Amino acid sequence: MNTKLSILFYIKRAKTTSQGKSPIYLRVTVDSKRTEFSIKRFVETHKWSSEQNKMKGNSEESRTLNTCLDILKSRIYEIQKDLIHSGKEVNGEAIKNILLGIDERKRMLIPIFQEHNNRMEALLGKEYAKGTLTRYKTCLSHTKEFLKWKFNISDIEITEIDHAFIYDFEFFLRTEKSCANNSAVKYVKNFGKIIRICLANKWMIHDPFLGYSSKFVEVNRGFLDEEELSRLQNKELKIERIVLVRDVFLFSCYTGLSFIDAWNLTKDNIV
Repeated sequence: MNTKLSILFYIKRAKTTSQGKSPIYLRVTVDSKRTEFSIKRFVETHKWSSEQNKMKGNSEESRTLNTCLDILKSRIYEIQKDLIHSGKEVNGEAIKNILLGIDERKRMLIPIFQEHNNRMEALLGKEYAKGTLTRYKTCLSHTKEFLKWKFNISDIEITEIDHAFIYDFEFFLRTEKSCANNSAVKYVKNFGKIIRICLANKWMIHDPFLGYSSKFVEVNRGFLDEEELSRLQNKELKIERIVLVRDVFLFSCYTGLSFIDAWNLTKDNIV
């Protein structure tokens, strides 16, 4: 990750106090994007060198202040190196937060997943079907169980999700949850949408799904032939509820309607 970093100390003359002292500001520029903030130090305006970006002279006051500026500059380069090694984005805001001791907001997996499901539920019937929402709710439940099973934690920072996490999650689905191949693949793909949201928002730098592959296995569901349908149709059933289930099933067989379409069928649909 190559980033161009420049550091500049300057004074804000517009904020000069009645005692003739100006606040010193630090400007960090990363790839042409500037971040500026005060370092909470002041200097008499006439003692500041705009050419050298430091205090003039060789007095004890000057040496102390300029040493502080050098230490800050060295610390910024250390922060840049740490961010690169940890795979995080190098930007002025991140450097500022670390330098000033401001905790960067951690992005946790479960709240992000839950927020996605809440939005999906709000769009139920408009953009999403109930079955889709149910799958994502189940996937979230499986994710929580996986975190407890694998790490004994209730949540995880999204930047800690790596390639191994994805394969371990799939293994958990196949073993602990006894999911068949296609079910396991679907849940992993559902989880992948949450990761894509994080990547799109630049909350994550690396895609843990890179290099991951999985395939659906074609399942031959079989079908009933004409004789079997006839036997089912002529079967005498004494329970009214079962009769209704049988009739709806036969209706679906003869019309080709899926279960959900038959479920949502109304009189207005019949012409």
